[in-house]
Amino acid sequence: MRNDSVLPYYNALKRHRWAIFFKRIFDIVVSLALLVVLSPLIVIVGVLIRLDSEGPVFFKQIRVTQYGQMFKIIKFRTMVVNADKFGSLLTLENDPRITKIGSKLRKYRIDEIPQLINILKGEMSFVGTRPQVVKYVDKYTDEMKATLLLPAGVTSEASIKYKDEDKIIANADDVDTVYEKIILPGKMKLNLESIKNFSFLRELGTMVRTVLVVAGGKKESVKREKRGKGVNM
Repeated sequence: MRNDSVLPYYNALKRHRWAIFFKRIFDIVVSLALLVVLSPLIVIVGVLIRLDSEGPVFFKQIRVTQYGQMFKIIKFRTMVVNADKFGSLLTLENDPRITKIGSKLRKYRIDEIPQLINILKGEMSFVGTRPQVVKYVDKYTDEMKATLLLPAGVTSEASIKYKDEDKIIANADDVDTVYEKIILPGKMKLNLESIKNFSFLRELGTMVRTVLVVAGGKKESVKREKRGKGVNM
């Protein structure tokens, strides 16, 4: 990470030390509060996952976060066991490896809730570059490595814009190539802009937009369902 391409981003963040400090305090307080409030939902989802398919409730995978440190991301399991053994590391639209309950959890991003533990431990933040597997981090350019100056995040402006990336790569002949050459550079460009223009208030705005996008997707799915049943809207 110590290269000339990363230095401007490092200097930009250096001017916001206190904002980054409050960002961490916010992460600790809010993640702890949400873990308590959402504990009943976590139990219910865990039971539904076990009833739906064989395997553990949680999915854990090695990802890369701040300063290139590796950690185990925790999510609710939404795919069949060992899905990565017989398919891409990327998830496609209508991926046959996704379980029935898993499709619902992914649609409303409920599968992300266990990452509150990662946030509490300091491995992640609410807002930041989505943590990648080592395979894709190895593809980073020198400038892209600047995204590792801050902890990985649950959501970001890139996550919002590319929320339907599974549809983009669904019909690709070579999924990994399309992701590495087209999607990853596009997402990283947005992530780098967020670092260069870092603001705690902007991150709060990103969190609000994420909630609105997820809620909007839920409303749209309800409309489609009603239209399918012949209900006039």
